[in-house]
Amino acid sequence: MYFLFALPALLLGLYAQYKVQNAFARYSRVRTVRGLTGAQVARYLLDAHGLHHVRVERVGGMLTDHYDPTSKVLRLSPQVYDAPTIAAAGVAAHEMGHALQDATNYAPLALRSAMVPSVQIGSWLGPILFVVGLLMARPTLAWLGVILFAAVAVFALVTLPVEFDASNRAKKLLQQTGLLLPQEMEGVNAVLNAAALTYVAAAVQAISNLLYYVFLLQSTDRD
Repeated sequence: MYFLFALPALLLGLYAQYKVQNAFARYSRVRTVRGLTGAQVARYLLDAHGLHHVRVERVGGMLTDHYDPTSKVLRLSPQVYDAPTIAAAGVAAHEMGHALQDATNYAPLALRSAMVPSVQIGSWLGPILFVVGLLMARPTLAWLGVILFAAVAVFALVTLPVEFDASNRAKKLLQQTGLLLPQEMEGVNAVLNAAALTYVAAAVQAISNLLYYVFLLQSTDRD
């Protein structure tokens, strides 16, 4: 029964990871005509929108790129920070889109940031309470675990508009500023659309797990 709930999300997640890795690898081999690195693209776009206070830093790891709204730092992986490729430009512009969201008080981003503490608690405490409550025949405790874990599913859903909006901003910025040529945008679209699919897969997985927990509890109550 668990696989009935989890398998579709698992398959979608594997497909999304394949699409991301394939698109990033492909367009990491294609240099942009202007030859700007990801770091230079990010810095140019930030300065063009008056975000001079946002720092651009290199961070270790593969595709660990992110924007930190607390410290106002845009961190790029070496494959993006140092590379003058279409993939690097797309990822850097996407992360700059998050910085622009922060500067314009984009509501979904603020909501996602506010949810982080509850999600960190719910992601590990929720399943524990659920299992303990189920094994000890304490439905109230199990339902409390479900409620805590539900924060993970809500967080995944809130993440979708945040990521989609950042990608849309990135595409528009790269076109409007002329940092990339029109024919180079095909690669940016492929990379960012594939990345967006991973967030969809994460949301589907979180919802599937939540529904499975609810199904188990309802089955136990009927028994």
